Amino acid sequence: MRMLMVGAALVMMTSAAMISPVMADDDDAKGAQKLAMQGRDDYWHCLAREYSRDSNQGMTEQDFGRSVAGACPSERQYYRVALLDYLTTQYPSIDAGAHLATANGAVEAAQKDIVTAFVKQRPPAK
Repeated sequence: MRMLMVGAALVMMTSAAMISPVMADDDDAKGAQKLAMQGRDDYWHCLAREYSRDSNQGMTEQDFGRSVAGACPSERQYYRVALLDYLTTQYPSIDAGAHLATANGAVEAAQKDIVTAFVKQRPPAK
């Protein structure tokens, strides 16, 4: 149950980068948004699997953070590219570097959030 709540909270936090005040009527923009959301969901599901591994029990926060940073490389890259494509489609006049920074920030936020959840769920040190 806790994992479900953590996952739901994390998904909502990263969704803000993909929601526009006015949804584009263009099929390309809708398709790009759908792919970005699918990429986000796939990445979060992969991170959730990493989070719930029994082998994480004795890890420090730093070790778990390094583990998460290297986990799910294909899902992470797909999410980054799909979000970049969506942002470029939705906001074509904004510099591509800004979109890349936003996409990288979304990936980093996902990793940070899963590490934060890991730290909060650990029993206190004796």
